[in-house]
Amino acid sequence: MKTYLVTGAAGFIGSNYVKFLLREHEADRVVMLDLLTYAGNLGTLEGDIDGQRGIFIRGDIGDRELADRIFRDYAPDYVVNFAAESHVDRSIDNPQLFLATNILGTQNLLDAARRAWVTGTDASGYPTWRPGVRFHQVSTDEVYGALGDEGYFTETTPLAPHSPYSASKAGADLITLAYRDTYRMPVSITRCSNNYGPYHFPEKLIPLIIKNILEGRPLPVYGDGSNVRDWLYVEDHCRAIDLVVRKGRDGEVYNVGGHNERRNIDIVRTVIATIRRLMTEEPGLRSVLKRREPDGRGGISIDWMTDELITFVRDRLGHDRRYAIDPSKIHAELGWLPTTTFEDGIVRTIRWYLTHQDWVEQVASGDYQQYYERMYGGR
Repeated sequence: MKTYLVTGAAGFIGSNYVKFLLREHEADRVVMLDLLTYAGNLGTLEGDIDGQRGIFIRGDIGDRELADRIFRDYAPDYVVNFAAESHVDRSIDNPQLFLATNILGTQNLLDAARRAWVTGTDASGYPTWRPGVRFHQVSTDEVYGALGDEGYFTETTPLAPHSPYSASKAGADLITLAYRDTYRMPVSITRCSNNYGPYHFPEKLIPLIIKNILEGRPLPVYGDGSNVRDWLYVEDHCRAIDLVVRKGRDGEVYNVGGHNERRNIDIVRTVIATIRRLMTEEPGLRSVLKRREPDGRGGISIDWMTDELITFVRDRLGHDRRYAIDPSKIHAELGWLPTTTFEDGIVRTIRWYLTHQDWVEQVASGDYQQYYERMYGGR
């Protein structure tokens, strides 16, 4: 049996990864750590926590005493660190929070792992490590900066972050690699493109647009909507991470991309058209609409669900124009390729949100409402 410590386990990708592990590795145990800030919701892990294979601990990755206790009590073989402040807009609003969590929190976890996993020293004075352990840092393509109209990020692309968020993630990557070089700690890093899928907090583009459509609200799009992102279905990302954790080369960085480049404006238009199509084919789905207008036949109209809902807002400060990842290395070494096309994945994602409105309403309350007004109100 292997034991995983998954931090940020109640967040979007972290929770999907927990579900993947419990489903795919039936003999293994998952210890889940999450502070349950605004983007972490314990209800996301409902059914995954049983006190035996799935153990949940509420806490901060920056808490040294807690980190040491987790390593002492559960002796994890793998640490997979998703825990991070992750939204660019929030990092512009409060950079210090991102530096504290994303850099110092990661360093605290690395130190806890080092204290628990080091078994002695070799003849050269370097630490020796418990066999089979691995610290895996989950990063982002944003650490590379921006691309022009052509080309792709590779693992050798220089780091050039442009926002406090991406700078903090680059810092976390570098401290992780420094522990490899200084202490010979077994580590790996993955840098992924934009994820989408179930349990995505509605501050991010796709779930935000879905939520606003159902409410009949304007759909905010930064600038002219021409920014390009590479989209990856979250389950494909989870599979890539676990391949790297178990089989990836020690000390290596692997890029994980979907070969699904789309302009933001095209994503928004696709979401509008897909929701409208699904609700045309299955009128019962209209029951989740908050904007209710009669269609003249005793049902709920969706005639208003058009591109006219799109509202262009002032562009984000330092907004990178294009990201695109070359995943050749992970494909060549580990055989990974995404298996979910964007055309299939976006329908699965939208259908999940339409049928899980209780989850959306639970997470999109309180702090989220104030945040939304601050980010988009009056623009």
